[in-house]
Amino acid sequence: MSLGYAEKLSYREDIGNVGMSELFDPPHILQAKIEELAKFIEESKHLVAFTGAGISTSCGIPDFRGPTGIWTLQRQGKTLPKADMPFHRAMPGLTHMALAELEKAGILKFVISQNIDGLHLRSGIPREKLAELHGNSFREICSSCGKEYVRDFEVETIGMKETGRHCSDLNCGGKLKDTVLDWEDALPPKEMIPAEKHCKMADLIICLGTSLQITPACNLPLKSVRGGGKLVIINLQPTPKDKKAALLIHAQVDKVIAGVMQFLNYKIPAFVRVDCIQVSLSYPSKKKRYAKWKLRISSIHGNKAALPFIKSVEASFPDRPRVKSAFLTDQPFKLQRETLRSKPFKVFLKLNFGNGCDCSSVELDYPIDFQDSTEYFEHGKGNVIESLRNRALDDATCGHISPIQRKQMSDSKGTYTEYAIVTSLVRHEYMASEPKALINNGTIEKRGIESIEVEAEDLGKRMKLES
Repeated sequence: MSLGYAEKLSYREDIGNVGMSELFDPPHILQAKIEELAKFIEESKHLVAFTGAGISTSCGIPDFRGPTGIWTLQRQGKTLPKADMPFHRAMPGLTHMALAELEKAGILKFVISQNIDGLHLRSGIPREKLAELHGNSFREICSSCGKEYVRDFEVETIGMKETGRHCSDLNCGGKLKDTVLDWEDALPPKEMIPAEKHCKMADLIICLGTSLQITPACNLPLKSVRGGGKLVIINLQPTPKDKKAALLIHAQVDKVIAGVMQFLNYKIPAFVRVDCIQVSLSYPSKKKRYAKWKLRISSIHGNKAALPFIKSVEASFPDRPRVKSAFLTDQPFKLQRETLRSKPFKVFLKLNFGNGCDCSSVELDYPIDFQDSTEYFEHGKGNVIESLRNRALDDATCGHISPIQRKQMSDSKGTYTEYAIVTSLVRHEYMASEPKALINNGTIEKRGIESIEVEAEDLGKRMKLES
């Protein structure tokens, strides 16, 4: 994760201020600032979010400049923190999902991110409404046609180097490169041009969890200020742009955004992670009595790509008890057996998940039929994933699995089937204990709750307790 990214970066002595003390607004001041920010958002016509590492610390990704940040510890000669989970399993946090909800509602017009963790894309922010200024550890781009590929594994290199993979477009086949910048790399125009455009259009820019020290990215929010827009900074440490802010909030980003969403009466959606695999079956075309076949469980990104969320595979044959079972631990997961060709049967597969998944395994029956009577289908990836997400939310569980498509292999006898699996489900609750209260002529009006008349004395006691 950011640990690996820091190690891959070329050496640079001047990385700005690190390890500064964190500041926290008192509770009653913080609440007033949350309400003020919510009103700014209600009045905004073109809202832009500008995000940094501070929005991902709650997702298990260490920051860089905080008291225990990576660069802070490096400068102090201390041991780097251990990641809470594998980078590829990090999931969008409360702030990511809140921003996705505001975008869906038409309130948030654009997101500019300095993060390379890919969590905004995972949260549901459309690619055309997102500028990833410093790249994305899970995104590759074709050097010839510009086509982008979002992976479920971390791309091995940084500095826009060739990754060894090629564009899947048959008319192209160009070499793929990573998209993560090193220190001396210029910001890509594809990200910078729309970012500048939306900053100039913005009447409100909210900077979330960023020290605003890395140039030239840190100067983008000022383009809004020059045009008469408001700048809001939410960060635990001081930034060089604090004097330009119309509102400065020192608090954890998740806590602030939870309060804002509550005030605005918007729910923070759950995050449902859906991962995909491919199961392929190949066998000889020559029709002998016995068929020597191969089964392979691999990534949808190609046979050489990692399948990081699966730790092992168990295969058994309930229809053919004489066929030897298998326990596969090495990737790519491959199984080879020889069985009678005339009778179709099923292989029972148990996929055991690694760290970071909310369920331990999933099971599926894979049909094997050598009589060319296999059913081919294509249900549509988007439709299948949406259905799985809805099922996961309804049941509040993960582990749901559904086939997306089954097709015949083009280069040999056999089939491949693509599956989608719900591997994690994360709900984000408001961090406050009660819905936001609006005070109007001695009446507390709770959004979504019937108004309650209270005496002035009780109201004062209540406000004192809440502060």
